[in-house]
Amino acid sequence: MDLKNKTKLRQKRVWRIRKKITGTNERPRLCVSFSNAHIYAQAIDDEAEKTLVSLSTLSKDLRDSKLNSNVESAIALGKAFGEKAKAANIESVVFDRHGRRYHGRVKAFAEAAREAGLKF
Repeated sequence: MDLKNKTKLRQKRVWRIRKKITGTNERPRLCVSFSNAHIYAQAIDDEAEKTLVSLSTLSKDLRDSKLNSNVESAIALGKAFGEKAKAANIESVVFDRHGRRYHGRVKAFAEAAREAGLKF
């Protein structure tokens, strides 16, 4: 399978998921995305079109930890994101895996965020 076709199929999955998942102020959408080098997570209110909380491996809080895009970093980022969301009075979220399978880094991030107190 060539890369162009693979990218198109992933984009279709993202659109299909986003038709069903929306975030509100009471229950924002937790979108987690991965690049080859970094992990990005956001809690998004789709009704107001605002990002409520965001955190990545490039954030000032986590830059000293030398995190990259692996399972251990996903666990660390998930815990930190859960704590930051709790500080912003976010109790529950809708999880958006951004077209990826619930496996590996995605699963590690989600379980760490749940351990930090987020409900989804």
